[in-house]
Amino acid sequence: MNKRLFLVIAASVFLLMAADTIAQQKPSAIPFPKINLDVGTAQNGNDVSVTLQILLLMTVLSLAPSIVIMTTAYLRIIIVFHFLKSALGTQQMPPSQLLAGVALFITFFIMAPTWNKVNDDALKPLMANKINIEEAYDKGIEPIRQFMFKQTRDEDLELFIGLSNQARPANRNEVSTYVLIPSFVLSELRAGFIMGFFLFIPFIMVDMIVSSILMSMGMMMMPPMMISLPFKILLFILVDGWNLIVGSLVRSFL
Repeated sequence: MNKRLFLVIAASVFLLMAADTIAQQKPSAIPFPKINLDVGTAQNGNDVSVTLQILLLMTVLSLAPSIVIMTTAYLRIIIVFHFLKSALGTQQMPPSQLLAGVALFITFFIMAPTWNKVNDDALKPLMANKINIEEAYDKGIEPIRQFMFKQTRDEDLELFIGLSNQARPANRNEVSTYVLIPSFVLSELRAGFIMGFFLFIPFIMVDMIVSSILMSMGMMMMPPMMISLPFKILLFILVDGWNLIVGSLVRSFL
């Protein structure tokens, strides 16, 4: 799992860096490698090893979305966005695909320093043949672990350490990555639900005020949601809601 996580992050950073390099090159110079795939019989153990590595890489890439969601800021952001949509009471707007796209790019913004450090410390030396894959993994996983440790509660970490039946670690370096990841996910779920709870409060107040006014006017057959929805949207616009929410989300990771 540790090596799969590193390979996914490495592939993502490599693609981003390759795209940036292409933008700076002349149209006639395309730095992408030419790949030839030949189907034949393996002649020696090295051929079998390369084939297995390709199969492993393809498997990891198929799991990349889940791994990226569970080890970055994306989880908290998308939870808060869906709570916001429910609090507003809008059924189709904004669409879920739009929220997922916005959350993804905000995640890129938050994770950029971490991924840049992975690129500088692990990927570039590996591509320059200065270090081997094991050293690249050790150096590349460390910035990701530091990010997850910063957002993980001690209570959640203690829970999974106890469930894993491991000896109590003396420091963070002794905590296994497969223990750190579920602890980080649990902490992110808690943080997202806390922020979602506070998002509901002002919109619930609007619903209560509208319902009270309709009842006092004897208009009990009028759905309160039909009247309160425009006021909730207006309130959200007046307080510059998107700026406040996205700013709060980004600052919560600093």
